[in-house]
Amino acid sequence: MLKTHTHPDARLSVHQPAYDESAQNSIELSTSATADIIISNSTLGGLGTATLPATKDDDEDLEDVDGFFADLPPVLRGEPQDIVQHLIRERQKASDGDVDAEKAFFVADLGSVWLQHMKWTRCLPRVQPFYAIKCNPDPYVLRLLASLGAGFDCASYGEISRVLSIGVEPSRIIFANPCKPVSFIRNASQLGVDMMTFDNVDELHKIARIHPTAQLVLRILTDDSKSVCRLGLKFGATLASVPLLLSTAKSLHLNVIGISFHVGSGCYDPHAFMDAIERAHVAFNIGRDIGYRFNFLDIGGGFETKNFEETAAVVERALNEYFPVEEGVRVISEPGRFYVAGAFSLAANIIARRPVMAKPSTNGNADEDEPSIMYYINDGVYGSFNCILFDHQVVHPYALTIDHEFQQYENHAVALCSVWGPTCDSIDCVNSRVVLPSGLKIGDWIGFGDMGAYTICAASQFNGFQESAVHYCSGTGERSRAVRKALKEYPLSK
Repeated sequence: MLKTHTHPDARLSVHQPAYDESAQNSIELSTSATADIIISNSTLGGLGTATLPATKDDDEDLEDVDGFFADLPPVLRGEPQDIVQHLIRERQKASDGDVDAEKAFFVADLGSVWLQHMKWTRCLPRVQPFYAIKCNPDPYVLRLLASLGAGFDCASYGEISRVLSIGVEPSRIIFANPCKPVSFIRNASQLGVDMMTFDNVDELHKIARIHPTAQLVLRILTDDSKSVCRLGLKFGATLASVPLLLSTAKSLHLNVIGISFHVGSGCYDPHAFMDAIERAHVAFNIGRDIGYRFNFLDIGGGFETKNFEETAAVVERALNEYFPVEEGVRVISEPGRFYVAGAFSLAANIIARRPVMAKPSTNGNADEDEPSIMYYINDGVYGSFNCILFDHQVVHPYALTIDHEFQQYENHAVALCSVWGPTCDSIDCVNSRVVLPSGLKIGDWIGFGDMGAYTICAASQFNGFQESAVHYCSGTGERSRAVRKALKEYPLSK
């Protein structure tokens, strides 16, 4: 829940998560029995060992608090905002100069991923999700979704290897890159990954030579003009080119099983799916005329949480119209950000601050529309915030601490500020205009929500800055029990 606090001059407003004062001195989540979870040195980034009270559900045991997999950190019980506060407090106890105490960090709520999966299966029961791991190849996310029955959309040999290494069957992978290196096709064949996409004649000749038993899916072009990232600029065959492509595939004795499309990443127009599914139906008919009997449809990604129910309703209506259940067509999709965007939050430390001298406006007065404070934090666009450059995102920071304490904004003045990353590049601007408390000090913490999609996966170590570590929680109640059960029963858990 977001609260809006209005600045006295009524022109500046600031957003922050609703704050529970009861969480300031204790992170107990309910009045039920609690037990201590030991957080290891590796979990806190070398800050020592601490205890975190955790709620014990009536039907839940605490034997698995040390982690489900030997090579992964533990999954803590509790809400993500409480875990964030706890980790910050531990860092505040560290001595000055402790590098680990200043490091930015993620908290991943695996319970949120589970809730998204439940929403998917409820709203799109016909459509099997094949998670697009390029969005966020987090090891716990992959294992949880694999345990829940999801497939995986892979775009490279590296991604295929990562999925296979956690015990996923090759049949649950679609190699959804229409333009693949020869070596990747050969490796896919050797690993038993047969399902793959194409959108051009040259790709067909490569596949016929290297992996002639592949199950091919023709990717067609759709209208992605309403999407944040327009993938049609790079991939997708026009309907006019479909006859040639399918005829070529037929002459090469290749097995084309169906059609795929992608309306673009971050699609806010539900009706784009209606149009795309109609185009896929046309391509099915062309295939039938050439001698194929398609039984597979991949409706791609682009799903957004904000309008998911509306989009799902459009997809279901389109599928019922063009691909009714009785025709037996298998339908999959490639959601990415839908699953993980809201599951990850980031806490960053203010490492420096600088007041900005007011520039005179055209009338000679100070320009009050320009930021008056520059805050510098220890993650930036070369790290987790690469989503600003690559994924066209706008991030919304909020203060986690003010004067090193967890408190509300109401009693603190706010100002128009800018937030900058830690590198020596001037492009490293996280937000050029944002309202934040004007009294934030070095060592205070700023939070960012919706940081799970296209962030960690493309972070670099430019200027020698390390990538931000991830800490995990399962939430509370039903979702926590479901996550822990799924992970505990995963075949490769310890």
